[in-house]
Amino acid sequence: MSKLPGWLGQVGAELSRLSERLDERRAETEADDSLLGGTDPAVAGKGEPAHVDQVPAPPTYAPTVAARPDPVAAIPWGMRVAAEAGWRLLVLAGTLWVLMRVISAVQLVVLAFVAALLVTALLQPTVARLRRHGLPRGLATAVTAISGFVIMGLVGWFVVWQVMDNIDTLSDKVTKGIDDLKNWLLDSPFHVTDKQINDIAKNLSDTVGTNTEAITTAGLQGVTVVVEFMTGALLAMFSTLFLLYDGARIWQWVLKLVPAQARPGVAGAGPRAWRTLTAYVRGTVIVALIDAIFIGLGIYFLNVPMAVPLAVFIFLFAFIPLVGAVVSGALAVVVALVTEGVFTALMVLAVVLAVQQIEGHVLQPFILGRAVRVHPLAVVLSVAAGGMIAGIGGAVVAVPLVAVTNTVVGYLRSYGQEESRRHSPPPHGSTALDAAPTPASGTPPEKEKAENPEPDGDEPSPDGSS
Repeated sequence: MSKLPGWLGQVGAELSRLSERLDERRAETEADDSLLGGTDPAVAGKGEPAHVDQVPAPPTYAPTVAARPDPVAAIPWGMRVAAEAGWRLLVLAGTLWVLMRVISAVQLVVLAFVAALLVTALLQPTVARLRRHGLPRGLATAVTAISGFVIMGLVGWFVVWQVMDNIDTLSDKVTKGIDDLKNWLLDSPFHVTDKQINDIAKNLSDTVGTNTEAITTAGLQGVTVVVEFMTGALLAMFSTLFLLYDGARIWQWVLKLVPAQARPGVAGAGPRAWRTLTAYVRGTVIVALIDAIFIGLGIYFLNVPMAVPLAVFIFLFAFIPLVGAVVSGALAVVVALVTEGVFTALMVLAVVLAVQQIEGHVLQPFILGRAVRVHPLAVVLSVAAGGMIAGIGGAVVAVPLVAVTNTVVGYLRSYGQEESRRHSPPPHGSTALDAAPTPASGTPPEKEKAENPEPDGDEPSPDGSS
């Protein structure tokens, strides 16, 4: 029992020394934490180290490493714009390529429907006039369509009849004209010999003989073309009937396919595009009719055979801008050359050039006006592209398509600007004072009101609705 208090005293002394060592270690730990970033005061009061969230600074002997820039910021601004525009152009090009492939697959249907649109634009004013006189819609459509188709059928029959009736006379005149042309070449100052002319004739004969199979194949293809033409004509007639009778409801159905946000703009662009197409078709018909009448009269008075069929061909080819006038005029000159001689051919050429000059500088600006103003370069490029894509039909519809597209794009641009101004916040402060119209000094209020009248409630809105 006497040794127990001494043992307890030693244990207490050891515990005291252990407590002092723990306090020293805790103090060292807190000092290290304060060097690395400090301690949280709330936690330090409790004797606990704070959590370290910061990265220790590098030692003074470590090299300085510059931070790498953002990859987007490293690309020049012009290259970024070019890349953004490039992929969008690729998407548009792919879309156009797919669209052209689809159109090529159903080319006959597309051309027939476009022809129906052109015929409808020509006949629709007659339907509207008959309805204003009290005829029902179905009867007015039937009368107009039947009359139009009958007139076009009679014109085609008359042309075929004239050609078949004068084919024998024309053959004799062509043979005589070729002999006269041969004699004229022999006596001309071009020093053409009889041997050279015979060699040319022999080469032509050999060419025809060696290409007999190709000519036969072309004839069979011609039969296929005739069948396709008849099919397209029936589709065009069928489409024309429904467009004349139910065009408004078809347009309303098409509008439902347009997204709701773009529908007001498209609804306003549609009537303007239709007015442009109508103006183009009616103006082209009038110009082609004047060309056919005056050139036909000149050919008739010069005693060129088949003057009426040639005039009809001139009328039809006038629907192909630029190229059609050249082809039809060259055809008339060739017929005059092989039938009546060089002098008559030169006179026909003078008549054709004079009428075409009057057409280009007087008739088209006066009749077509600003409704279908298209730059000549756009006309040439569109006719060439249409001819390469879809032949004669593509060349015919190329210019009205460009004119309608020009009208639609111009209206949508104006409509978009008007919508942006309408939804933009009104000016305020000094901007409002600058934007407000200020009358001239000494202008009475009555004159100012007369010069700036209030908008009428019946004036149509930009989208075409009243």
